[in-house]
Amino acid sequence: FLKLKNFAMDFFPVLRWLPKYQCKEYIWGDVMSGLVIGIILVPQAIAYSLLAGLKPIYSLYTSFFANIIYFLMGTSRHVSVGIFSLISLMVGQVVDRELLLAGFDLNDDATPVLMGVFRLGFVSMYLSESVLDGFATGASLTILTAQVKYLIGIKIPRSQGHGMLVITWINIFRNISQANICDIITSAICIVVLVTAKELGDRYKHKLKFPLPTELVVIVVATLVSHYGNLNEVYSSSVSGAIPTGFIAPKVPRFDLMIRVAVDALPLAVVSFVFTVSLSEMCAKKYAYTIRANQEMFAVGFCNIIPSFFHSFATSAALAKTLVKTSTGCQTQVSGVISAMVVLLVLLFLAPLFYSLQKCVLACIIIVSLRGALRKFRDVPARYHVNKVDTAVWVVTMSASALISTEIGLLVGIVFSMLCIIVRTQQPRTALLGQIQDTNFYEDDLEYENLSSVPKVKIFRFEAPLYYANRNYFLKSLYRLTDLDPNLEHLKKGNQPTVNGLGSRDTTLQLVPKQIDFQALVVDCSSIPFLDTTGVNTLKEILKDYKELNISILLACCNPSVIDSLKRGGYFGKDFGSMQEMLFYSIHNAVRFAKDQKLTADCSV
Repeated sequence: FLKLKNFAMDFFPVLRWLPKYQCKEYIWGDVMSGLVIGIILVPQAIAYSLLAGLKPIYSLYTSFFANIIYFLMGTSRHVSVGIFSLISLMVGQVVDRELLLAGFDLNDDATPVLMGVFRLGFVSMYLSESVLDGFATGASLTILTAQVKYLIGIKIPRSQGHGMLVITWINIFRNISQANICDIITSAICIVVLVTAKELGDRYKHKLKFPLPTELVVIVVATLVSHYGNLNEVYSSSVSGAIPTGFIAPKVPRFDLMIRVAVDALPLAVVSFVFTVSLSEMCAKKYAYTIRANQEMFAVGFCNIIPSFFHSFATSAALAKTLVKTSTGCQTQVSGVISAMVVLLVLLFLAPLFYSLQKCVLACIIIVSLRGALRKFRDVPARYHVNKVDTAVWVVTMSASALISTEIGLLVGIVFSMLCIIVRTQQPRTALLGQIQDTNFYEDDLEYENLSSVPKVKIFRFEAPLYYANRNYFLKSLYRLTDLDPNLEHLKKGNQPTVNGLGSRDTTLQLVPKQIDFQALVVDCSSIPFLDTTGVNTLKEILKDYKELNISILLACCNPSVIDSLKRGGYFGKDFGSMQEMLFYSIHNAVRFAKDQKLTADCSV
């Protein structure tokens, strides 16, 4: 019984924190933030239905159920879960494809895609900040492009497949003569009002107790103007149309459809989970509490699975609404229940009032909400100054997400990011070290001045794991920096007549052995996190080759993983008896041992 109780409390964290809810301290902040988020959520839900290619009612269903389920299962107190622009865009692309396969035209009214999938959280570790930012920016360009036809009131099909951004702009310019002057004027006014209000809100946010509900005001005013001005009948302006009230009867998702969209669900799941966990961790760090990533995985998963039976689509945490939540005094997920109640009020009573709302107004709300992601372009010079590789990852991910497709862009970003890591480990920094005067420390003699070289000792640093892909680079760098190739010296001592593959009849050279200026080589392993079998064999190889030239190989600053690999690979011999003469915990200890060896050798002579 105790185990069952603990399982239930772990699976539904609300059972742990709700009994301890401090009503007097928390209720006001939760109610205020819940009301503000609910007021913002309604117009956004209706607007994002354009992105998803669905009717507004389905966005409202999604927002309602996601808030209730996350209240029960989430571990973050501040994250706002519901519709998210990137997720809506990705859903919309699946909707378009399925409608084409079913033989429908890609008009503005579509049927819902019902999907609920468990999250594949392990994939999230491969999404770096540069990949996520590039993906968000590229997807934002795609979202902006998809809304232009609503801004100017032209009828073009939703582009499907790769290159959607380019194809859409071509269709826009081909049909620009059909632009609706009423929609253009309305869009211009709405964008000016929204941007001005947002800029003023950002400038004076420290003086405002909660954000201005600009979107709601714009929607209410625009709906009234459209209704009493008969804009749809007189100017043929496209409007939202009838939004039914109440709940449609639950329906089991079509399993044949689930099989077809399974591949599409993977990037949706990854993006949804990564954004949710990232935002949860950000809030937890800021407000000094902890979250459980695995539970977040289940919470977001069930925010998609359960609502899939109630005509909803994919959900995720949303950055903008989460920031609003934290800034309006949110204390716990009780605020999510308040937001759900606001949406419920619209679902049951107020939805028909939005019949005359122009679609261009919803498009303006979406475009203005992309300001943050599009501003990332301004950060490129600063990003480039900090890290050129991360900038390249951002540019590649952004370009692929915008020019090919969002799913391919995410995959390209992950693959390119991993390739960058591989390339950086294949050709890492290498250096010869010198001693900092009057200290026991050693550093790169090309990076620091006034370093002292150690007589008869070379100190080599390799700043990467030593494995099969960089073995040759390790050896080439070692031979180049120490100015000694043991293989070539063996060749010289053997007086081999063959050089560069040419036989003795072609050329015969007398090779003179080189004067070797050191008797010990210290390998600084502090930057080598691990060795594979090839790495161990490489160290055994240089140990043997240099020993034949009477040069000792001393390893310094090895971590336990590297030492364990060396032991299992037989580097220290069978009984490990020679470890004390081959392995040292600091460079200085290795250097002192090398000097003692030289003194002993000199005395014996």
